[in-house]
Amino acid sequence: MGAAPADVEGRPAAPGAASDRSAWLDAREQRVWRSYLEGTQRLWEHLGAVLDADGDVPLQEYEVLVRLSEAPRGSLRMSELAHALVHSRSRLTHTVGRMEARGLVERRACPDDGRGVLCVVTGEGRTALERHAPAHVASVRASLFDLLEPAEVDALGSALEKVAANLRG
Repeated sequence: MGAAPADVEGRPAAPGAASDRSAWLDAREQRVWRSYLEGTQRLWEHLGAVLDADGDVPLQEYEVLVRLSEAPRGSLRMSELAHALVHSRSRLTHTVGRMEARGLVERRACPDDGRGVLCVVTGEGRTALERHAPAHVASVRASLFDLLEPAEVDALGSALEKVAANLRG
């Protein structure tokens, strides 16, 4: 009889685990996966800290303002905004509620559909975005793009586009 299957670090597999070696990440895949997890978490934390130090717009709200500012007429249906940000509708509703209370966005009935709700960036929201964008962009550049060669930027973009497309459903 052959040896029991082992995990990537050579430990015996958990009872009932699949015996197919492909069920486990190999050492290279594990290294890349852990680097991805740590890198994205640290990047998100760093970018959030830059905006927190700069004032009144957390990273999650900044991303809402960016998406709205890029949309025609500065507005998106709440469902489209949630999909674009990969947030649940409930989570987005809470975020938009906080932003609306501070005058950064407004919710309006969708003119072509009585059931839909639009989220619209206000003048105050555009001002906040313009105030925070330079520090945010400089931080993204310094903590990500300046570290990579052009080919690495292209490879990262291509890889993440594939992952997003596959999971978009």
